Amino acid sequence: MFLKFFHRLRENGIPVSLHEYLNLLQALKSEIIGYSIDEFYALCKSIMIKKEAHLDRFDMVFGAHFKGIEMISDDLLETSIPKNWLEQMMSRHLSEEERAAIEKLGGLDALMERFRALMEEQKERHGGGNKWIGTGGTSPFGAGGYHPEGFRMGPQSAGNRTAIKVWHKRAFKNLDGDVELNTRNMKLLLKRLRLLTREGIPTELDLDDTIKKTSRNAGMLDISLVPSRQNRVKVLLLMDIGGSMDDHVELCAQLFSAAKHEFKHLEYYYFHNCLYENVWQDNVRRFQQRIPTLELIHKYNRDYKLIFVGDAAMSPYEIYYRGGSVEHYNDEPGITWLNRMKAHFSDMIWINPNPEYSWAYYESTAFIRAFTGNRMFPMTVDGLRAGIKCLRNKNLTYNNEVWGGE
Repeated sequence: MFLKFFHRLRENGIPVSLHEYLNLLQALKSEIIGYSIDEFYALCKSIMIKKEAHLDRFDMVFGAHFKGIEMISDDLLETSIPKNWLEQMMSRHLSEEERAAIEKLGGLDALMERFRALMEEQKERHGGGNKWIGTGGTSPFGAGGYHPEGFRMGPQSAGNRTAIKVWHKRAFKNLDGDVELNTRNMKLLLKRLRLLTREGIPTELDLDDTIKKTSRNAGMLDISLVPSRQNRVKVLLLMDIGGSMDDHVELCAQLFSAAKHEFKHLEYYYFHNCLYENVWQDNVRRFQQRIPTLELIHKYNRDYKLIFVGDAAMSPYEIYYRGGSVEHYNDEPGITWLNRMKAHFSDMIWINPNPEYSWAYYESTAFIRAFTGNRMFPMTVDGLRAGIKCLRNKNLTYNNEVWGGE
């Protein structure tokens, strides 16, 4: 387990060597700490990290690798696996040939017609089959199974993330705007977007002008004051929440917290998967207090910097089809609303929390990336740096010139 952790650190760009790994093993052998995961974390950090710039990345790797472990013990690998985990894994263990043999039904309209027919015909529960609405099978309708294009019935996903509609009222949580841990680098990067101006009552000493006036006044003190410098940049933050974004809640909360700290003029809203006719600010009351998306265009001027945050991993139907939303019937395709926002806000980028190498796995990510004009950036230190540079210079895109830094 510790060797895998060591390799994972190196894969994420943290310069650890065999020397640090052997020091860690020696420290554990000497029992200089107890069996607490907090003490183990402090020990690893003191041995492995030599530069402050690597602290945030180390925290992310450590949290992902040792997630759910509260005690480090010898019998850690002998922990029993819950029965329901095994059952769920077995229910979707299909070979590549079996998966390829499962044919799509021909689009959203065909699926809706087939679903209506089954709702009228089916009278009892089914499991493990390929036709009825059931569980653990290869039918286009059900839960806990696999189909490349279907409807998920209920809250529990099998993990394939191929459903194009979800028949369940899902509850999402608001992002925590008070998160401070691991936000240092994000705050430093967001500072680069500042637009400093002097407005208001003069309350700050202008030393250079004071010296000039005093000199002209034969040495008699003549104090000059100027208004304090304020960051006047305006940011509109639209964040994807729920579904596949649950994997990135902690990272997005850190970005959200950093943005609230840095931008005085920050407006934020949530959406799910793709932008449609409504957004919301409170996930607890998202069904009762929806805000028309057109209101954003009417309320906020073109000088707002528009930042989308989302993994762009969804069914292509959700982008290009009427009724393609997984949660409701949308009268207009998602791309229509995206283009309206793009036409109004000229300064726009998309921040993707998924690793950049995984973008090629999702057809929808390619669509969204093309929509942004190749201004999609990974949620990493380098990615945020490039994204902020693009917001300051609308002619730049995500390429080697931007990626190379300033």
